[in-house]
Amino acid sequence: MKLKLLLLTVLLLPCMLVAQPETPIEEWTGKTILLVGAHPDDDTMSHGTLSMLNENGNDVYILLLTTGNVGTADPDMTRHQLAKIRRQEQLDAMEELGLPTENYINLGYNDGMVEFADREEVVKRIVYHIRDLKPDVMFSFDPGWGYQTWHKADHRAAAYLAADAARAAEWHLIFPGQIIQDGLEAHSINEYVFYDSVDEAVNYRVDISDYAERKWNAATKYISQFNREAFNDYKGPNPEDYTNAEEYVERMRMRVYERGAVDGVPHESFRYYRGIPDGMGTQSSHY
Repeated sequence: MKLKLLLLTVLLLPCMLVAQPETPIEEWTGKTILLVGAHPDDDTMSHGTLSMLNENGNDVYILLLTTGNVGTADPDMTRHQLAKIRRQEQLDAMEELGLPTENYINLGYNDGMVEFADREEVVKRIVYHIRDLKPDVMFSFDPGWGYQTWHKADHRAAAYLAADAARAAEWHLIFPGQIIQDGLEAHSINEYVFYDSVDEAVNYRVDISDYAERKWNAATKYISQFNREAFNDYKGPNPEDYTNAEEYVERMRMRVYERGAVDGVPHESFRYYRGIPDGMGTQSSHY
């Protein structure tokens, strides 16, 4: 068994070594970055890195599939009210990170229902933005690396919808109306940064020390989701309106500075992949 594991490691090591950016992510500049997620707050797993990339002269866009209009236990909250709250929380968090709020795109689907939406239509809408923005890099939930990664419903759907959209965007005969009628062009994304990966798939970590305070401040903006009192009885966006204000702010600090830390230093962990979309989830060197 040990011999088999050693042999497997030797065979897979070249694939993992190849899957490194030619230029370290920390040195990227002049790139267009598109993050695809399911809900307002999914981008928090990449906030330090996104803030760094923006500061280094990259254009960062965040595209989310749902309005986040379901995730509450407040009996008096409506979907419409919650959608407005979650939108403002997302914009406030982006401001804390230094990200342009005009770079926020939301497709407006209902929270918890993405996997029941018209799959072709969702992919088509993501493809439109890919062809319009022409990203060099896509950030998304990790669809898996030789296996399907478990994510909860909308996250699972977002992982595969993003992957399918990246593949569709590069073929001019898929959704040709966007090209013929809208004047867009087929576009290929060749670099991918996957977040929420399983530990054994992680092959790149970004030291976010210089951006951790921004990430902390941004995390506190998602109060209707991350504050337990607000989740059950929303009173407004100010932490001081809740009896657990100090506990909440400290919990957000620990979320940033301790979760995923390496030797006590805050990091964000990813699976980086370079190549065509067809090969993003395989451990084979075929692609």
